[in-house]
Amino acid sequence: MNMNAYLDIAPEVRQALEQGKPVVALESTIISHGMPYPQNVETALNVERIIRENGATPATIAIIGGRLKAGLSRDEIEHLGKKGYDVTKASRRDLPVIVSKGMDGATTVATTMIIAEMAGIRIFATGGIGGVHRGAETTMDISADLEELAQTGVMVICAGAKSILDLGLTLEYLETKGVPVIGYGTSELPAFYTRTSGFAVDYRLDTPEEIAAAFRAKLDMGLKGGMLVTNPIPEEYSMDPAVINRAIDEAIAEANAQGIHGKQTTPFLLAKIKDITGGDSLASNIQLVYNNAALAAKTAAALVR
Repeated sequence: MNMNAYLDIAPEVRQALEQGKPVVALESTIISHGMPYPQNVETALNVERIIRENGATPATIAIIGGRLKAGLSRDEIEHLGKKGYDVTKASRRDLPVIVSKGMDGATTVATTMIIAEMAGIRIFATGGIGGVHRGAETTMDISADLEELAQTGVMVICAGAKSILDLGLTLEYLETKGVPVIGYGTSELPAFYTRTSGFAVDYRLDTPEEIAAAFRAKLDMGLKGGMLVTNPIPEEYSMDPAVINRAIDEAIAEANAQGIHGKQTTPFLLAKIKDITGGDSLASNIQLVYNNAALAAKTAAALVR
């Protein structure tokens, strides 16, 4: 059975792929669970616009009525934005039931990678990836995003991992899985809201062309898995590490007190951090996504050249 029997590729995306033009995948959890309506829809449409302005075709990915979608219409983006938390946050394990029951699903990094690869899209831009949660040595709470990076041949361009995670263990896990972690113009892992974390990446590459060449070599050698490109948040939107880390610690303490765990953790922490920082964290989040979209479009263009 061909997986593609479940997949709908939007006409614009299909045409770009058939003509060998650059395409960038985008996730949909950021729309449903990442920020409130109508900011989520506005952000999603702006990200698509930025990708077009930088010479690529955007393919926002989601599950609508049980169909895997590579490329959404404006109405479909609006639908996900309005439904918000009522849309199931879909990781790899959720796909069989969501598809068989004809449900809607907002795709995480992991599921977006799966559907992107199925559609033949190699580059994916997001905000931040999931990783090893603090205390994972006892809870075993490790994001499926890391497993997906180990096995699915899609490049993920992000602003690093949120410091709600254990960044050191996240890098160790990626190393074990053989996933190259690239810093775009930096030798240090960016920590989502801030440009630095104190942890080193595997390699620093300074141009979209260099990133594309490294990924091309990986694909040509038939090496399994993806590549993680970490792109620091623009300087002017970077938050004060002391402020953001204090907010994160406070949010984590509250999550523990309320017994929040599993897939509820990240949305809870992000909403809490937004409240504590008076909305500054959301503004930073939006800007780093725009920054990643522009880099992804340029890298996708370099890859098809």
